[in-house]
Amino acid sequence: MTDKTYRVRVWAVVRNKSSKKPSFVGPWTVAGEPQSATFGTSGLADRFRGRLVRATEDGEAFDLESGLPKPMQKAKQATSALTFALAYMDMKWPGAAARSRDSMTDALATAPPALVKDSDGRPDSVTLRRALRQLPRPGDVAKAVTWLEKRSLPIAGLADAKTVHGVLDALGLKLDGTAAGAETLRRKRSVVYNLLDYAVELEHLPVNPIDKLKRKRVMVASSVDRRSVANPVQARELLAAVTYVGGHKRAGGRRLRAFFAVLYYAGTRTAEAVNLRRADSVLPTSGWGLAHPAHHPAGGGKDLDGQRAGARRAGLKRLAEKDTRHVPIPLSASRCDPACVHLRVRHGERRPTLPE
Repeated sequence: MTDKTYRVRVWAVVRNKSSKKPSFVGPWTVAGEPQSATFGTSGLADRFRGRLVRATEDGEAFDLESGLPKPMQKAKQATSALTFALAYMDMKWPGAAARSRDSMTDALATAPPALVKDSDGRPDSVTLRRALRQLPRPGDVAKAVTWLEKRSLPIAGLADAKTVHGVLDALGLKLDGTAAGAETLRRKRSVVYNLLDYAVELEHLPVNPIDKLKRKRVMVASSVDRRSVANPVQARELLAAVTYVGGHKRAGGRRLRAFFAVLYYAGTRTAEAVNLRRADSVLPTSGWGLAHPAHHPAGGGKDLDGQRAGARRAGLKRLAEKDTRHVPIPLSASRCDPACVHLRVRHGERRPTLPE
């Protein structure tokens, strides 16, 4: 008899009326058997429900005994901080884009070495980082993994404020011991915060310990420095300069010109511009044009697991999978101002588009 099933139904989160203290219940059924989890806030309950829904959409099997999909089951059964971090990565990996995977492994390669019982025989920082990010692992790196497994703190140790302070301090350092940039620290801290939130969802921790810490807020620049942005004259010169890349017959420069023109004039992201098809653009002979960026490759180059990232597609950032954006693009009849519409039309005439 199999111990897994795909017969799963996930229900809406409901308020727990039987308790005096506010709590929320996330119910679901596995092979007809009712399951439930109770949380102190509606946000935690909604996130837990979202993970169950995502697992059903990804076609993951649910365990009949625990009622959880396999990645969540591994995290539920984890006893050490290292095994829990690896289980968290297994859960997030299938739905993460290539760059998100890179950010996640970068942060989780920094945190586990700070979650150890003692530092006796500790390998150097570079070896520990390779141990958590490199496959296959050579001999010295495999020994570093064994050292981490033996000395990793129990998962309950993540509730200790001093331990979490140490993790956050480690996130703010480079391998050479110097301070990392504010944006790097913010990105890594976000991954660790979500990791600890996941521990709360699976009832390893009562609350996220980071919420209780008092630390100086790291300020990340949010404004754009106008001195570092190309003005219209500089942009036209840059677009002319890239046409000289590669030989004339290969037309590499002309393709780059159309690519960078879409970035500058339409304000698209690079992944959107790469996948912008002729059918996604309205290119009139007069007036403004319109671009409709839609789904795009999940990342460029190869993924961390060796898969060609372009083989997978993802929705636009922070939008549903089939949502699109409508971006007006300027047209200029002036020869000295080759605006986006003219460049897109010329590019389409000189280089036929690929089949849809």
